[in-house]
Amino acid sequence: QVQLVESGGNSVQAGGSLRLSCAVSGYDYSRYCMGWFRQAPGKEREGLAVIYGDGGDTYYTEAVEGRFTISRSEDNAKATLYLQMNGLQPEDTGMYYCAASARYSIGSLCTRVNGMHYWGKGTLVNISS
Repeated sequence: QVQLVESGGNSVQAGGSLRLSCAVSGYDYSRYCMGWFRQAPGKEREGLAVIYGDGGDTYYTEAVEGRFTISRSEDNAKATLYLQMNGLQPEDTGMYYCAASARYSIGSLCTRVNGMHYWGKGTLVNISS
């Protein structure tokens, strides 16, 4: 059974940084793609950053490229997905979700919400100006 549990959400001022974590169990993330998604108040959920394959290739959407970094642990006993967020702005406010796919895909294809099969419950990020 796949379980994804996010943590690290908080309230910070604009320009600050946060690091989100997602504890992963029951899932081999070297085979498929995983990523971070965000749902801002009143908006649809969107993909932000994904990582896939044995080599851990990454892809970022335009909204976060250059500011956010996705990574994953190589310790299978403590599989964890991370999202380092720098230069946070009020528009980054929202619920952040960790998600995993049951199919292999790459690049922007991996950022599709309907391409993910497993979801965590989310962690809340609030950025004040």
